[in-house]
Amino acid sequence: MMALSRGLNQIVKGLKIVIRYGLIVLNDGFILFSPKKNLLMFESFNGNDINDNPAAIYYQLVADHPELAKTAYFGVKPRYYARLKAKYPDILLVKRFSLKWVWLMAHAHYWVFNSRMPNWWRKNRRTIYIQTWHGTPLKHLGVDIENVAIPGTTTEDYYQQFTREASRWDYLIAPNAYSKKVFRSAFQFHNQFLEIGYPRNDVLYQDNRPDKIRELKQRLVGSPDATVITYAPTWRDDDAIKKGQYHFQLPFDLQRFLDQVDDQTILVLRPHYLVKDKIDIRGFEDRVKILADEDIAHLYLITDLMITDYSSVMFDFANLERPMLFYAYDLEHYRDQLRGFYFNYQAEIPGPLATTEDQLDTYLTAFQRDGGFSDYRTELSGFNQKYCSWENGTASEQVVHVIEKGL
Repeated sequence: MMALSRGLNQIVKGLKIVIRYGLIVLNDGFILFSPKKNLLMFESFNGNDINDNPAAIYYQLVADHPELAKTAYFGVKPRYYARLKAKYPDILLVKRFSLKWVWLMAHAHYWVFNSRMPNWWRKNRRTIYIQTWHGTPLKHLGVDIENVAIPGTTTEDYYQQFTREASRWDYLIAPNAYSKKVFRSAFQFHNQFLEIGYPRNDVLYQDNRPDKIRELKQRLVGSPDATVITYAPTWRDDDAIKKGQYHFQLPFDLQRFLDQVDDQTILVLRPHYLVKDKIDIRGFEDRVKILADEDIAHLYLITDLMITDYSSVMFDFANLERPMLFYAYDLEHYRDQLRGFYFNYQAEIPGPLATTEDQLDTYLTAFQRDGGFSDYRTELSGFNQKYCSWENGTASEQVVHVIEKGL
């Protein structure tokens, strides 16, 4: 029994070495694993779903190289594994931090992720790390955040974790020239940028057709002819109950909101996944839909009016040049105390700004009457030129070309 116990302890010790360093130790010397040439690891938002930029790149990759569907994996959180396996039966999934995941991560030729990896996981030096990131920054990022308000993390530790992670990225996707400048500063990134736009936005150019939009509206909100207003607020990381748990209160009254629009209008709520179960829409289920897990590009395509605040959705949605309304009810707090902005928010946003519910009502009524905000057409066009000029529907294809060079 003692021998068995010692053997198990050795296995656990060896596993810790692999998890920490991504390599194996023999005779006190470090030997790098040789990457498997066609082995690729994808993850989106640390394993929460199969979506965003990594998913767009994956689909393009297996479309161009079907054989790679047998050697390309998505890491997913164990608690979501069964649901995601049922939803994506043709994609190879692996539970994060399982023994299989450890082996795959250590041997992968490419990592394609849109969020940071834990610093304690050491990347194999021969693995090529493509960081896609997940939005054009309005709010301060990384070392540009003056005071980090995340429970359990000091500002100094946050800076160190961010810059150490960014130093491992071989490639970083920049959706526009503005983002490239911010990323270089905020991430202290000094490796190769891919100046290509976001892969997740390719669909906005490929599927922006009336027939596709009607099909999506029917599937997502139950009516192909509905007018869809989407509310997609930013993440507020200072409103915590404790680490991993957050408050959320809808900043407008649902009945009052619906009173401003006609009966054919449906409100789609797109909250952060950590608070999606805290929103009460009882009594409004026919007119209000919570779509926290749907591909956000599909929501953009069905949306006739986007309501947001400081979220990067404004930059992605601008590709469609459709009306936007900005409901920034906590503007002074968010701008001056929490995160700070990279640009003059009130001067640059390409749509009307409401800071009170009364103003929100006024602009909803104006949209209902005119179907848009004609006074902001010039601003919207200029915004599109500044932040969407690198977008043309081919970003995924361009990343695949980068990957192909190493296969």
